[in-house]
Amino acid sequence: MRAQLARGDAVIVQAVIAGALSFSHLHDLADAAGQGGWKAWAYPVSVDLLLVAAWRRMREQQRAGQPAGGPRLWFLIALAASLGANVATAGLLDLDHVPASLRVVVAGWPAVAFFGGTLLAHTPRSPAPAETHTPPAAVEEPHRDALPAPSADPERDPEPTAEPVTAPTAVSAPAPIAPAVSLPPALVDRVRVLAQEHHAATGRPADPDAVRVRLGLPPSMTQSVAAHL
Repeated sequence: MRAQLARGDAVIVQAVIAGALSFSHLHDLADAAGQGGWKAWAYPVSVDLLLVAAWRRMREQQRAGQPAGGPRLWFLIALAASLGANVATAGLLDLDHVPASLRVVVAGWPAVAFFGGTLLAHTPRSPAPAETHTPPAAVEEPHRDALPAPSADPERDPEPTAEPVTAPTAVSAPAPIAPAVSLPPALVDRVRVLAQEHHAATGRPADPDAVRVRLGLPPSMTQSVAAHL
């Protein structure tokens, strides 16, 4: 932890020193080019702000996977202005006799910085990826196999598979006997076919309640089914 703090402190101190020197060089160059007073102090602020803004926008677009040619161009322009001031004030340029071309460059810098800052500020930012919520998959309930509906024509009915008819469970109290309800002729034929199949498969007479269950009829139709067995 202490090593990390030490490295962080060293980086901060180095950045402060470099920024102060560059700030001073830009001020001296602007003052020598005829921009005296408060204007000489505004030039280094303009260059450093454009440098930082271009760097941040370039990093944002790179992280978003977008081309960062525009911010990179303005970053290089601000970096060239800062480096040019550092080199010019290193003794290679007579600050008492600044060339007219340099005066023009210094005087035109505010318009260039304003144009670059406006483009960086109004460049559309990359939209944040929208979170998609996938609805949970619907769980399909298994369908129960239902008996086929009785057909009006008994000859076209599919042949039922021979299944042993389970004996009905014993009931402690006898259920009240409901009056028999007459069955349609198609159901009567179906009842007799099922009774014959059960007798052929088991050798025992078919139970009315079991036949009624095979036909999908309500319990109240048991007596009607028994009347035709």
